[in-house]
Amino acid sequence: MIQFVLDTDTLSLFQRGHPILVSRVLAVPSTTLAVTVITVEEQLAGWFTLVRRAKEPPALARAYLRLGEAVGLLGQFPILPYTEGAIHRFDELRAAKLGVAANDLRIASIVLEHDTILVTRNASDFRRIPGLRIESWA
Repeated sequence: MIQFVLDTDTLSLFQRGHPILVSRVLAVPSTTLAVTVITVEEQLAGWFTLVRRAKEPPALARAYLRLGEAVGLLGQFPILPYTEGAIHRFDELRAAKLGVAANDLRIASIVLEHDTILVTRNASDFRRIPGLRIESWA
């Protein structure tokens, strides 16, 4: 059963081997962890941009290597969808003018729909969202 959702920043820290975060992730059963499809979108968009901007063969090879690694890592987690219910929740949160970026509101909407805990370092923004439970593992 999914209990924790890693946001994009947290997943990036995990990818870079942040020691405290890695130990926390490894300390919980893998079946309790997930990411959202919004995090997948953000991750892949970043690597696609790097691939498109790479001009020299070594940089292009590194960009494709990192893209492949990201896809492999993302494939290890269940990916929570952006459902119609989450979209409606997003619209309500956006209408509340909480001062939170759109993709963060989308991630929060998915987490709220699944009644899980968001793992993030961005407590200052995410704590503005009513009912959202957050933890920082970094």
